[in-house]
Amino acid sequence: MKIITGAYSGRNFYMPYGIRPTQNMLRKAVIDIIGHDLKGVCALELFSGSGAVGMEMLSCGASEVTFVEHNQKNAKTIEENLVMLRPGEHGQKVDVINQDAFATVKRFARENRKFHVVFFDPPYGLKLAKKTLKTLMTHDILHASSFVVAQYDVGERLPDPTEALSIIKDKTYGATRLTVFQKAA
Repeated sequence: MKIITGAYSGRNFYMPYGIRPTQNMLRKAVIDIIGHDLKGVCALELFSGSGAVGMEMLSCGASEVTFVEHNQKNAKTIEENLVMLRPGEHGQKVDVINQDAFATVKRFARENRKFHVVFFDPPYGLKLAKKTLKTLMTHDILHASSFVVAQYDVGERLPDPTEALSIIKDKTYGATRLTVFQKAA
């Protein structure tokens, strides 16, 4: 697959075997919504798989991207992809965490770590999108006006947003639904 936006546009990256990658159209939609100029943005990609969305954010200038992937082989692939991009040469900070997404979010909340963008795309059929959004709503890791982007199976229903988190975009792409929330300022 290739990065489609920003400074790294056109660069290839590896895909781990057996994952359902975020397709070009969806990655472009995410960047179109959150913005093409991500300078100064600190982003988190949960259930990273190949790290495709996080790499798009790096390509658009995000200053820091943290990838969280439970599967060790997938986490290794993300690390290999980042070696090819060399974001450190552009002053960008990256971190690949090979751990459970829920435990990591809770740890970040305890550490008072905050993000401007959180993207998650859990495996389909396990009802993990609902659990992920609930975890994000109860563990404060978001800056004011932050975006939470959920990519999930159309058959799954997310909990209703709270006053602190409102839906700004909700669209279906075949068997995938993309919902973008924004935290109140």
